[in-house]
Amino acid sequence: MDGFINVLKPTGLSSHDVVDIVRRIFKRKRVGHAGTLDPAAAGILPVALGRAARLVEYMEDADKSYRTEIAFGYTTDTGDVYGDVIESVPYPVLPSEEEIRSELGRFVGEIKQIPPAYSAVKVGGQRAYDLARQGENVEIPIRTVTIYRLELVHVDSARRRILVDVDCAKGTYIRSLCTDIGASLRLPATMRFLLRTRVGGFHLADSYTLEELAEAGEAALCAPDTALNLPVYELDPQRVKAFYSGLSTSERRMELAEGCYRVYAEGVFLGIGRYDAASREMYPAKAFPPV
Repeated sequence: MDGFINVLKPTGLSSHDVVDIVRRIFKRKRVGHAGTLDPAAAGILPVALGRAARLVEYMEDADKSYRTEIAFGYTTDTGDVYGDVIESVPYPVLPSEEEIRSELGRFVGEIKQIPPAYSAVKVGGQRAYDLARQGENVEIPIRTVTIYRLELVHVDSARRRILVDVDCAKGTYIRSLCTDIGASLRLPATMRFLLRTRVGGFHLADSYTLEELAEAGEAALCAPDTALNLPVYELDPQRVKAFYSGLSTSERRMELAEGCYRVYAEGVFLGIGRYDAASREMYPAKAFPPV
């Protein structure tokens, strides 16, 4: 029972809570997850069972998609509706839809961003949210993140809210993005709701609620290798034993880019290989011998 499950995490549960529930459903101890979601957020949480847990690290670079609702007129210390209000205006008026779309366009591409004080970013070896809860003034360095798409879905002028879809690279904080969008529109803003709709190749339409997962059981598992967005490398079948033994293989047949690959031999997944372009060697990184 090795593989990934596309779990639809509900609001109110932490990612760790979901892992505990999956452990109970499948009666397995070795369970992990990729791409932590805050308890207040809902959406895709890839969960790995058995040996697939060893592959979670290769999903850390996966692109993600979100749908979020932004409320204008106030800002909180956490960046969402669960924090304390630190700035507000009494009667905010939303700009025109045309102006909103124009401002959203400014955030597509590489942008500078400061993660929220209440986040898992480490500052001096400690989590920022731990320091913030202790009342300390948390200074988090500016980082560069990438937004691939930022689309306006709906405008609710009466309630002073907008709904947007976001495609982004790893490390992007949607709470910070919502606050920054408000600043660009000259209004305080807060993330009101967040739904993660995609993590790499995991999509919302194919996800399982925890209730559906309990009914589906093993049918919900997808093979460990199919969950990884890594290029494929076909190993010479005569080198399979060497790969499992931790030995590298010289590659003179083709030019390959530096990095990690899903390694196969005659259609069988062998594990993860790391190609060194300078030496033209494929090194085993994570072997998956048959059990």
